[in-house]
Amino acid sequence: MLMQTHEARLSALREELKKRGLDGFCVPIADAHMSEYVGEDAQRLRWLTGFGGSAGSAVVLQHKAAIFVDGRYTVQVRDQVEERLFEYRGVPKDNPANWLAANVSEAAQVGYDAWLATPGWVRSTSAALEKVGAQLVAVDGNPIDAVWQDQPAQSDAPARIHEDEHAGRNAQEKRAAIADWLSEEKLDGVVLSALDSVGWAFNIRGADIAHTPVAMAFALVSQDGTAQLFIDENKVSPEMKQHLGNAVTIRPRGEFESALGDIGDKRIALDPEYGVAAIAQALEAGGAKVVETRDPTILPRAIKNEAEVDGHRDAQARDGAAVSRFLAWIEAEAPSGEIDELTAAAKLLEFRSVDGGLKDTSFDTISAAAGHAALPHYKVDEDSNITIPPGSIFLCDSGGQYIGDGGAGTTDITRTVWVGSADGKAEPTAEMKDRFTRVLKGHISIAQAIFPEGTTGGQLDTLARMHLWEAGCDYAHGTGHGVGSALGVHEGPQRIAKTTGSQGGTMEPLAAGMICSNEPGYYKAGEYGIRIENLVLIEEREIENADEGTWFGFENLTWVPIDGTLIDIDLLTPEERDWVDHYHACCREILSARVAETGDDRAANWLERHTQPL
Repeated sequence: MLMQTHEARLSALREELKKRGLDGFCVPIADAHMSEYVGEDAQRLRWLTGFGGSAGSAVVLQHKAAIFVDGRYTVQVRDQVEERLFEYRGVPKDNPANWLAANVSEAAQVGYDAWLATPGWVRSTSAALEKVGAQLVAVDGNPIDAVWQDQPAQSDAPARIHEDEHAGRNAQEKRAAIADWLSEEKLDGVVLSALDSVGWAFNIRGADIAHTPVAMAFALVSQDGTAQLFIDENKVSPEMKQHLGNAVTIRPRGEFESALGDIGDKRIALDPEYGVAAIAQALEAGGAKVVETRDPTILPRAIKNEAEVDGHRDAQARDGAAVSRFLAWIEAEAPSGEIDELTAAAKLLEFRSVDGGLKDTSFDTISAAAGHAALPHYKVDEDSNITIPPGSIFLCDSGGQYIGDGGAGTTDITRTVWVGSADGKAEPTAEMKDRFTRVLKGHISIAQAIFPEGTTGGQLDTLARMHLWEAGCDYAHGTGHGVGSALGVHEGPQRIAKTTGSQGGTMEPLAAGMICSNEPGYYKAGEYGIRIENLVLIEEREIENADEGTWFGFENLTWVPIDGTLIDIDLLTPEERDWVDHYHACCREILSARVAETGDDRAANWLERHTQPL
């Protein structure tokens, strides 16, 4: 009989810990690759607690437990997790290591899965426990897996070739560049454990994780340019073997740990952000010297080549036509009061799926009505689903993974629109229009930014917020993240965000070829939320009479009209009005033919109306 309640699951885990002589256990949302999104078999935190967010962790002791989430999930965790079972804790103010130190007894043994934790996390948590006389202990097999009776099997989806015409560079050249880097750094090899790094280095893709087209694999690249790819062999077709070539040895994924132990006295690079503690421990047990350094594929992967940029432009145009058709449908149908959030998300997928190049969505669509729009990472399900109220704001954040004749690309777009009433009389409030326009002004400030070489995302972030700050407002998420090329919708190392707290990516110099999102927002709890998101490409700019040096700006990539109903034109400067008018003229030019090809007259009319000058 399957355990249906989270209380029963928590009890079963505690019994398993007792059998193992453990006083506690740490439960992250993680896989062995430190992926942002994980497969169903790795959703241990969701199974144990009911929490469905993409970031968080829990700590279970014999007589108490706590769940840790950041500010994005403050409301969601309370809706999904029972407080009588788990204390709610917010990070970064609270963290599992400090909570453990305050709640364990002396000599306590706290377990962790070394395949789901970074070496840095192990060091910091061990130090916190040692101060109170307790110990962090690596488990042999995850205890949750021992009690999760209906745990899904790992994906058996085949890997597929990412064609050179889409990658813009063949895999042999990429691995030769890695070998050159190893030689320069006096390293014997590097472990590639991040799934998108493996996908990029070998020009392979897959379907093992929803929304991110990657294949579950590890790789070891040596200084001589040869490589070992650890992947389930049933995923590898004869054509894939030919694509990989003789310099790549294909080995079963299950042999990875023992292969690390056989490396011997060599210097092996491991990225401390993506390389889990189990990898470092296996290398060191075999006599290797682990050198913690950035994965050498990360920066080259972030700087897109010409083929990747062209693929992005093509994907954005495909996506823009689908999203425009969706917004035309929302404008016509939602005022009836009969459209709910799930129906809207399904309709958007229907419009996207008309394009044969769509392989998947790039993340779970955020289809958020009224107060739900004030939750930046809201995820609609059967329990949370509500009807979109007439006379309200509707926010939709979504994206697609495209591979077609025009190239390959990953899209991410947010549009916030006014849903009118059946009688046509409902109007947004003055406050709504003020906040929307201030968000738009911030969006335009980023879009128009000119900056010198060496500028970081943290230095640009204020441009997006300054108009909101003037009204005493702000938003609690970053302004921009990197985006992959038919890979992860969130990609480093660049990031546009405040530099306080965790500075991951905000201190990375921006470089030509990087793609970022531009997504300022505003959220009024329980009432409405606003976000305007486009993707932009960093490009070099020629500036007349500029000082010496290289200067950059942004090329816009996303083309879908911005809802003029929510704009307070009087708050815009003449230059900002010109930007909006030019943007809408480009939308009409790029999208009109694509929308017309679908035969959707309503969408064609909508596009024409919504791209007129302010």
